Amino acid sequence: QVQLVESGGGLVQARGSLRLSCAASGRTFSSYSIGWFRQAPGKEREFVGVISWSGARTYADAVKGRFIISRDDAKNTVYLQMNSLKPEDTAVYYCAASRLWPSTPEMKWYNYWGQGTQVTVSS
Repeated sequence: QVQLVESGGGLVQARGSLRLSCAASGRTFSSYSIGWFRQAPGKEREFVGVISWSGARTYADAVKGRFIISRDDAKNTVYLQMNSLKPEDTAVYYCAASRLWPSTPEMKWYNYWGQGTQVTVSS
C-alpha cells in the first residue's frame, strides 16, 4: 500500500517555474515507478512524465526539455520541476505509483494516486 500526497501547486506567470512534490508513505516506495499526470478543465487526464525505481525518466513531448522529474528515496519523495511554464500547462497535477516494469505512460497500470494539486499559469 502506498499513499501519495502532492504539494507545491499555485499561480505562476508564463515563463516562470514551479516545483511540485509527491510525498509517499510505505516502506516499498523505492520499488515503484512514480508518474506525473495532469488534467485540464474539460480535458482528459494525460501523461506528463515518469521516473522508474532505477531513475530512468520518460517525458511527454509537450513537456520535454522544460520539466524534470527527480526522486529522493531517502525522503520518499518525487519532484516535478517545471520550467518555462506556459498557460497551456494549467491543470491539476497528480502523481501516481506503479509496480510495472518498464515504467509506462498508461494510467491503467498505476494503482495508487494522490489527490492532485492545482497549477495555474497566467499569460
